[in-house]
Amino acid sequence: MLAMHHDYRVMNPSRGFVCLNELDFGAALKPAMSAIFRLKAAPATYRSLVLEAHRFGGPEALEAGIVDGVGGLDEVLKLVAERKLTKKGETGIYGALKREMYRESVAIMKFDEKEEQRFQGEVVEDEKRKEEGARRVEQLKGKARL
Repeated sequence: MLAMHHDYRVMNPSRGFVCLNELDFGAALKPAMSAIFRLKAAPATYRSLVLEAHRFGGPEALEAGIVDGVGGLDEVLKLVAERKLTKKGETGIYGALKREMYRESVAIMKFDEKEEQRFQGEVVEDEKRKEEGARRVEQLKGKARL
């Protein structure tokens, strides 16, 4: 989650994963948590992360566009040099460009108490729908045996 908030990412090619495993342990993604992945990952990659809890290792994360490179410190320094990243802030507009680029995500991060209540209500409604679906399946099973 923290890595996705960075402008550029370089990942160890042989250790670690990029994943959203909330599906595996039954936790909802808050809008701000989901938004950063939605903005920075391709739609198919985002779907794999959220709905499959797919774990992307370094090379696969690079192929999916989640990271900009694989390697260690040398590769990070190479990426910074190749893209001339140390010079990009000189005009003073870099921050404004980033705010505009991530406008939707920034707005979602201003998650107020009312929005939190709405979110929790949706979680409760999802649980009710799940329980009702299970109850109806059991009813149908009972009727099918007759």
